Amino acid sequence: MNKVEVKIEILSYAKSQVGSYVIVLSELNSFRKLPIIIKSADAQFIAVRMENIKTPRPMTQDLFKTLTEAYNIDLQEVVIYSVAEGIFYAKLVTSNMVETLDIECTVGDALAMAVLYKCPIFVVEEVMSSSSVDMNSQTPNTTVVKKKSPPRKKKEVETIESLDKMLHKALEMEDYELAVELRDKIAKLKQV
Repeated sequence: MNKVEVKIEILSYAKSQVGSYVIVLSELNSFRKLPIIIKSADAQFIAVRMENIKTPRPMTQDLFKTLTEAYNIDLQEVVIYSVAEGIFYAKLVTSNMVETLDIECTVGDALAMAVLYKCPIFVVEEVMSSSSVDMNSQTPNTTVVKKKSPPRKKKEVETIESLDKMLHKALEMEDYELAVELRDKIAKLKQV
């Protein structure tokens, strides 16, 4: 399994999905960025830990860390290994110095744990290739898809190239929610 290391670059509120946030993962030494929507609780934990803010009471992730430390289990890495219909799948790779155990979890939980344990975050290359945005590319794809238009108007044509330009513009304007929608639309067009 070929995987690339990423880091958390941006955490932003998702305007149209109440209670959700967009987190942007950036590939190390590259221009590819992977926007992912996560739950509010995961975003809150990530923000608090990234800012080194002490909470008055432990959060759920803190409880997990206390348990793993008590049993000499270490979180080695987080891996985002699959995406299907816009849903990302992740796992925690743990070790007790004798054996390794993979634990399935939501991508938000996985990223929160990575921040807590200060462990590396990896994305499988296939996921990165299908769902990330290369901020340095000029989009060689030019597949054409016709949209339905109202009567008496000229048919509008939407290309992967035009969607990719809109995607880059959305990222430049830091509209990550729109970027996620455009990325998913481009992925569907590439499947046609």
